[in-house]
Amino acid sequence: MAASADAVISTTEKKNIWKVIAASSAGTLIEWYDFYIFGSLATIIAAHFFPKGNETVALLGTLATFATGFIVRPFGALVFGRVGDVVGRKYAFMVTLLIMGLATTAIGLLPSYESIGVMAPILLLALRLLQGLALGGEYGGAATYVAEHSPDGKRGFYTSFIQTTATLGLFVSLGVILVTRLSIGEDSFKTWGWRVPFLLSVVLVIVSYVIRRKMQESPLFMQMKAEGKTSKSPLRDSFLHPENRRLVILSLLGATAGQGVVWYTGQFYALYYLQTVLKVDFVLANQIIATALLFGTPFFIVFGALSDRIGRKRIMMAGCLIAALTYIPIYKGMEAYSGWNPMDPNATAMNPNIFMLTLLVFIQVIYVTMVYGPIAAFLVELFPTQIRYTSMSLPYHIGNGVFGGLVPFIGTALVASTGNHFAGLIYPIGVAVMTFIIGSIFIKERSVQWHSITSHSDKGGGTGRPRSASSPRDAYP
Repeated sequence: MAASADAVISTTEKKNIWKVIAASSAGTLIEWYDFYIFGSLATIIAAHFFPKGNETVALLGTLATFATGFIVRPFGALVFGRVGDVVGRKYAFMVTLLIMGLATTAIGLLPSYESIGVMAPILLLALRLLQGLALGGEYGGAATYVAEHSPDGKRGFYTSFIQTTATLGLFVSLGVILVTRLSIGEDSFKTWGWRVPFLLSVVLVIVSYVIRRKMQESPLFMQMKAEGKTSKSPLRDSFLHPENRRLVILSLLGATAGQGVVWYTGQFYALYYLQTVLKVDFVLANQIIATALLFGTPFFIVFGALSDRIGRKRIMMAGCLIAALTYIPIYKGMEAYSGWNPMDPNATAMNPNIFMLTLLVFIQVIYVTMVYGPIAAFLVELFPTQIRYTSMSLPYHIGNGVFGGLVPFIGTALVASTGNHFAGLIYPIGVAVMTFIIGSIFIKERSVQWHSITSHSDKGGGTGRPRSASSPRDAYP
């Protein structure tokens, strides 16, 4: 049985790994695109769905609505994680793709505050919650699916392609927004053109759904299901088993929380900082972020592949520490090169140094690639096959959705309440330092082999011995 399964993995699955990556990445990229259009257009959405009169309050209301999509992601991880561990990985992220696409398209059709009053922000919030639920189930499924098709020794490299989709989704959202804005003009874009990127989602989702329908289920999951080893209660097994619960908590505080704040500081908070604090032109600010993302994205692959050679944890911890130590100098540099006058906070930035601003954002994106490139392989290797989807999804989405997703809101609120435009960095620096300390001390670097030996007695599993893909011992040190 083991030899037969090994043969399937070593021939068919290795041969089709690029098809698996392409199909998984296409759908995940589109879901990230859908999710981030909202954040990219926050300043414009604020004017349409909240009462006029106080721009700061309206923006904070929009960012709070944006943040709810992140906060609800852990619930999506629980719901769809269970589906993925019981029914199958493919089924779960087919459903999430459709939910995300429908919710995003509906935002593009939603009447404004002037048309329907308070129902506008309420409906906007409801659709944002659906987006969060969908994304909560999407990422864990895609990462698990690719990892379970990947050969041992290259899991970091192959899963890093899934890691590029979050940044590429943001990049594509910025690109679509810029093309639409430049095509129809500023006034038309602010009036109705902002809806176009949301409505475009329905086309992208249909294409991705057709591609995903042709995908086969994960071979490890199929083998486990055929052997009757699937978990009947993934939630109970994930969070009531003491060792697994310990790993969930450690992976949250010692890995994903720091990764989340570094991701959102280096991309989203940098965008808000350029627009709302430094008063850089909307189009120029988006161009700066998009350019930095374009040049930084290949480094997800670089650090994912490097993690196969030197370990995942070392790279992620280095990214958290370097980010925490350099954020304030970087943002001081952004202020200096923006041409913004701190003595006149309402003035527009004059003659910004585009190259230096792009370089400073690019450096932050490199930090993002260090913490994010290896983390999919790190998480999927931490938990056993029966509960992998559920166990990895929850800490990932709390770390990213709660700790990371709150960065723009908390940062903007701190700047507004204190008048100190560097105050917004206190939160991400603090979380990154916490993750570095906990991750460095309490998380052990491990290497798990799934494909060389796919089943053996629970009496084995000593140090240095390949562990069963379906045995809980591949999760517990």
